[in-house]
Amino acid sequence: MAQVELAPEVLDDFDRIFEHFEKYQDVNAAARIEEIMQAIDVLAVNPLIGRPAAGGKRELVIGRKPRGFLALYQFIDVIDTVFVLAVRSQREAGYER
Repeated sequence: MAQVELAPEVLDDFDRIFEHFEKYQDVNAAARIEEIMQAIDVLAVNPLIGRPAAGGKRELVIGRKPRGFLALYQFIDVIDTVFVLAVRSQREAGYER
């Protein structure tokens, strides 16, 4: 089972997503963040499940349509670790960094 590590910047992504939910959507923002985290947990048992992205990275598709998100990550096989680098809505134009 691979270890899953979140880059410190991912917390900024969650703050941005949380604020958006609180301001514009009638949902439990904390519960939605928890759903995203549960989806990311699948990477521990399936680190190559995400679609290929630039630079040897991968993207995990989480949910769909207005509830859809993408988690950008890189799996380092040698140390059996997944590094989650960023999380964004599927409707956003790109990653912050």
